[in-house]
Amino acid sequence: MGNEHSPITGGRLVLLTIGVSLGLFMEILDTSIANVAIPSIAGNLAVSPDQGTWVITAFMVSLAITLPLTGWLGKRFGEVRLFLAATLLFSIFSLLCGLSASLPMLIVCRILQGAVAGPMIPLSQSLLMKNYPADKQGTALSIWGMIAVVAPVVGPVLGGLLTDDVSWRWVFFINVPIGLIAVALTAAILRGRETEKEVRSLDKVGLGLLIVGVASLEILLAKGNDLAWFSSPTICWLAVIAIVALSFFVVWELTEAHPVVDLKLFARRNFTVATLAVSLGFMMLFGNIIIFPLWLQTQMGYTATWAGIAAAPMGVLAIFVAPMMGRLMQRFDPRLLVTVAFVLFAGVSFWVSGFATNVDLGQLMLPRLFYGIGIAMFFIPLIALSVAGLPPERVAGASGLFNFMRMLAGAFGASISVTLWDQREALHDAHLSAIANVHSPFTTPIFNTLKELGANTQASLDELAHTISQQAFMLATNDFYWLSGWVFIILIGLVWFARRSTRGAAPAARSR
Repeated sequence: MGNEHSPITGGRLVLLTIGVSLGLFMEILDTSIANVAIPSIAGNLAVSPDQGTWVITAFMVSLAITLPLTGWLGKRFGEVRLFLAATLLFSIFSLLCGLSASLPMLIVCRILQGAVAGPMIPLSQSLLMKNYPADKQGTALSIWGMIAVVAPVVGPVLGGLLTDDVSWRWVFFINVPIGLIAVALTAAILRGRETEKEVRSLDKVGLGLLIVGVASLEILLAKGNDLAWFSSPTICWLAVIAIVALSFFVVWELTEAHPVVDLKLFARRNFTVATLAVSLGFMMLFGNIIIFPLWLQTQMGYTATWAGIAAAPMGVLAIFVAPMMGRLMQRFDPRLLVTVAFVLFAGVSFWVSGFATNVDLGQLMLPRLFYGIGIAMFFIPLIALSVAGLPPERVAGASGLFNFMRMLAGAFGASISVTLWDQREALHDAHLSAIANVHSPFTTPIFNTLKELGANTQASLDELAHTISQQAFMLATNDFYWLSGWVFIILIGLVWFARRSTRGAAPAARSR
């Protein structure tokens, strides 16, 4: 039986929401804001862009390790204290990232930043739900979900603007004032409202297996495409280590009296279905988030800022739709809302799969608006389903595991989508090159026109090769979206394996 506090209401609830939301926004923003700054970071620190990507990998590895530990950490130190400490340390490490004078220093600071970032996501959800009135917990989830889906979209836009107009260092410095405000507001409102603590022995074996397995898997996914996957001995060894470590981890945790990660949550049908649905759906969505700006910047001539602007509408309608999800979940079966989301995702994916290289900015932005509607209807009901019926003391652990699986799936999505995109481009390039060459009747008129304009043979061949490459990448992008559409259709069936929860999968009931 947990130590209960009466719900917070009025202005204090608003201030708590702002404080916790700022911490959540800052942390999730950091998972995507630095991506567009990698070329600038690499140039400024005199390293290659490939070495610069370790700035992203280091953060994601340490984040993935600490995310599922949230339940144990929250019970050991108290959720309020842990959230405040993590947010303050995140701000400090962000400052040190911005002050880094070398790549090794920046990577170490990013590892520390990711390590304290892990608990911030699930704890922000848990603290909101535990302090909101029971009849407004759907609203709390809506606010949490809105920030969780909008922040990754805002990240590339803000990162591009800061990198292009100020300095890459401000990608990290911007966290400092946000984090300090979040700590001040949350500490003031939640003073004396600490959750019940429980002294447990540390599951050192489980923790060690988790660190080794997740670190190996994350590095494999981050570097697999660059190292040609399993043709590389490094990738093969990482795969073996990850499989062995994670297999032993699962067996150990299921038999350990006080596991570091509560895998028994998967015995709950709704948690399992919601986690699978959000993981597979997010895998495709994250691949979308990676491929779209990559295609625009490498093939369509867009800058980082304009690629971010083209993607930004995904978050616009999500901002307006997410606050309504609390009421919608009270009126409609959350499985139906997720079904509508998957239908929207599939429809937009098939729509985008018909694009050609003459597509303009307006045509690129319009489908992203509908993606925004789908994101709110997809993410928030699945969060509600995952924690429905759980006692409050298990919410943080469930949220940590839920978000760990989602982010791990996102890493899979990023790696698989880029690999698939590259392979389909190579295939289309080979097919197009076979029919479009200097002797082809399709290209003879083009060569004649270029010759009349004064272009020599080599210049004409270079132009043809560029055109073929651009068209091949366009066809590869179309293939990716076409595949995404069918995956989203298949996922519709998965969500209906969940049980219907009363009153739209209301969040966890308070323990009695």
